[in-house]
Amino acid sequence: MTSHLFSSLGLRPELITNTESLGFVGMTSIQQQSLPLIIAGQDVIAQGHTGSGKTAAFGLGLLNTIDAKLFKPQALVLCPTRELTEQVAAEIRRLARTIPNIKVVTVYGGTPIKAQIESLEKGVHIVVGTPGRIEDHLSKDTLALLDMKALVLDEADRMLDMGFQKTLDSILELIPAQRQTLLFSATFPEQIKGLAERITHNAEFIKVSQGQDQVRIDETFYQVTNDAARLEALQLLLLEQTTQQAVVFCNTRADAQSVAGGLKSAGFSAAALHGDMEQKDRDQTLIRFANGSLNVLIATDVAARGLDISSLELVINYHLPKETEVYTHRIGRTGRAGEKGTALSLYDKGEVYRLDKLAALTGRKPVSKELPPQELFSQQPPRARMSTLRIEGGKKQKLRPGDLVGALTKGEDINGGQLGKIQVMENWCYIAIEREIAKQALNKLSNGKIKGKTFRCRLI
Repeated sequence: MTSHLFSSLGLRPELITNTESLGFVGMTSIQQQSLPLIIAGQDVIAQGHTGSGKTAAFGLGLLNTIDAKLFKPQALVLCPTRELTEQVAAEIRRLARTIPNIKVVTVYGGTPIKAQIESLEKGVHIVVGTPGRIEDHLSKDTLALLDMKALVLDEADRMLDMGFQKTLDSILELIPAQRQTLLFSATFPEQIKGLAERITHNAEFIKVSQGQDQVRIDETFYQVTNDAARLEALQLLLLEQTTQQAVVFCNTRADAQSVAGGLKSAGFSAAALHGDMEQKDRDQTLIRFANGSLNVLIATDVAARGLDISSLELVINYHLPKETEVYTHRIGRTGRAGEKGTALSLYDKGEVYRLDKLAALTGRKPVSKELPPQELFSQQPPRARMSTLRIEGGKKQKLRPGDLVGALTKGEDINGGQLGKIQVMENWCYIAIEREIAKQALNKLSNGKIKGKTFRCRLI
């Protein structure tokens, strides 16, 4: 491939037009290597870090072959988490916006299966879901895949880490053997190699080298003496940085919870994200971080899958990951879409050997620096710019973003520029409001009406 332009591929014209309107200047490394093969109908096994552009790679490939007139499932995308499922579906819908009537349905656990069955019965082209819920639908015959052309396993390594091996095997027994199979994974342990060999046919293997697409990320390492000093060092790094938001990665759920508690006690706008949380709490935490109501998210690796923050400037490794390749996956959450990013990592004497392994993996010598001065503790941690309102009504109550904007901006006390991201779910809505007017906005919605009806509202 001599050109990095999407127009150099055999994509349908409406997809080319859409990539241009979305501002896709050129293909990333993984797109350049995989898309020609995907378009040609070959099976592909691709190893690439977060932010490498893999969703657009398989999304464009799937959409290029979809028959929009046939309202039957023609592609199945499996993801390890509910959050990633939503993110992938949203990206595919964005890529498909110039193709009329393309329907993408998400199916995952933690929500009523009846509503999903109703959506599937209305007709669908692409199904994106978690393995457990996809298996449920297949076993109940509420999902028919006789017309399926392609299967995608996204973040296959995490699916196996989360114990989905048997579920994946069950699904594979119930779907057409004649299909295109695309497997994307950030890491490639022996388990993935075995899975790839079993489910693909004459697949092409692609690996985006660790140096590709990551030169825009500045990486710095800081040595600490013990865990108590580690939390203090984290606070100093956060106080020194001018970025509004950061993701801090921890290796365990206990560490994530402990670090979040320590930061909140020190006055930081922070929250934990880990697998022991209830789904609704995880959802609300992700929503608050995405809309600017939280400054610091302290997450485990699995919980952070599906985190969709396009302009995240800062990632901090509280501990270096036990698996060296996970480091690349973590820092790939910053420096996206051609922007510059920063990755800072803390380590102690017992983790020095991991620095050596990183150098061998990436081909880059780690840059170490002294921690910021203690004088920074005299500063107040920055407050989140936004607050989040939750309205107990959503799509089922026929609410739309414009309805919320209209209710809040009625009169002259609140203007549209003080409102942030709005998310309308099945039975509730979330809207970001500038912190200074959050209580005023809450009173206005609680005591007023939206589309002529009264809805319960609260600050979260």
